[in-house]
Amino acid sequence: MTSSDETTGRVAAALARRGLELPAPLVPNATYVPVARSGSLLFVSGQLPFDADGNVIATGRLGDDVDFELARACAERCALNLLAQLQAAVGDLDRVQLVKVQTFVASTPEFDRHHVVANGASDLLVELLGERGRHARSAFGVAALPFGGPVEVEAVAEELPAA
Repeated sequence: MTSSDETTGRVAAALARRGLELPAPLVPNATYVPVARSGSLLFVSGQLPFDADGNVIATGRLGDDVDFELARACAERCALNLLAQLQAAVGDLDRVQLVKVQTFVASTPEFDRHHVVANGASDLLVELLGERGRHARSAFGVAALPFGGPVEVEAVAEELPAA
């Protein structure tokens, strides 16, 4: 096994340890691309918590009808969908370095813990990608998200050269 073969399965092994699988990357239902490239940078469009059948796993707003546990689960699903898009764009998640992650949380005006919801995505990304999953981050509260989803996650990543 060469050193590149050893690293090829690192993210796959981390997914398996968690009992997770990457979903098939969803096809956009509007006029945009899931991932845009500029040099080695990859800009991943916002990912909603869609399940394998293309349904949003939850709807609603934090501070109203969605609790933290459900919101964190939605953020994790967004992160998996984000990784699926990166896998489709790059072919090998072991060659991906996250740069910036932005999390949007549908919430009431009084809700102020968007950063805690964003931890659902950030924690999973670091767990699966290791140090290459560490990233700068912003978390925003918004009035509503597409399809009524409570969380949306987008990212900027870098494709690293092959070993």
